[in-house]
Amino acid sequence: MAKLMLIDDDKEVLTINHKYFQKKGYEVSTYVSAAQAINALKKVQPDCIILDVMLPELDGFHAFPKIRQVTKAPVIFLTGRTDENDKINGLLLGADDYMVKPYSLRELEARIMVQLRKNNHSLSKKHLEFSLLSIDVTSHKVFYNETEEIILSNREYEFLYLLATHPRETLTFSFIGESLWGTYSDSDRRTIMVIASRLRKKICSYTGLENIIETVWSQGYKFIPKQ
Repeated sequence: MAKLMLIDDDKEVLTINHKYFQKKGYEVSTYVSAAQAINALKKVQPDCIILDVMLPELDGFHAFPKIRQVTKAPVIFLTGRTDENDKINGLLLGADDYMVKPYSLRELEARIMVQLRKNNHSLSKKHLEFSLLSIDVTSHKVFYNETEEIILSNREYEFLYLLATHPRETLTFSFIGESLWGTYSDSDRRTIMVIASRLRKKICSYTGLENIIETVWSQGYKFIPKQ
């Protein structure tokens, strides 16, 4: 039984969501503040966290790094903000997904299932090895020449992992969006491009990795590992 942690200062929303996901077979814990949830993380050990951005005192964006210090469980941001830059900032911060209110509980459940499947799949493979680049799937760390760690955000890591598990294949924008977030819309293209740009800037600064991530014009991206 997967464990969900729901964090929202709207008690009515928490009650509705708690009932829905409990009926679906999840073990659900709810919290009205980020501080309360963070204190409970070690005890609860959730498999997925649903975090409202607009929380009093400690909002979701500021709570996220504190959550990451305790757990690597996937985090899905929920927010009433519709600004595209907020979505991009949330994903670049390292969140695994981002949904705007109002939302469908069925869609939220689908996105949760995507994150749970990704985590289970990641645990089945411990390492991805290429000539100059290696990915430790268990620790979510990336290394250059086996020893030097390349520091990536969670979102950059997930993007690289997706590319690396499909070497030399063109991954379209829609495939990338659906793989990372469970859904894709045209507005997600800019978010993907920003993540790709940041990732490439970090990876391609290492000798021998300059062209390992290739842009396929108007389609998406391709991972070209060195021989």
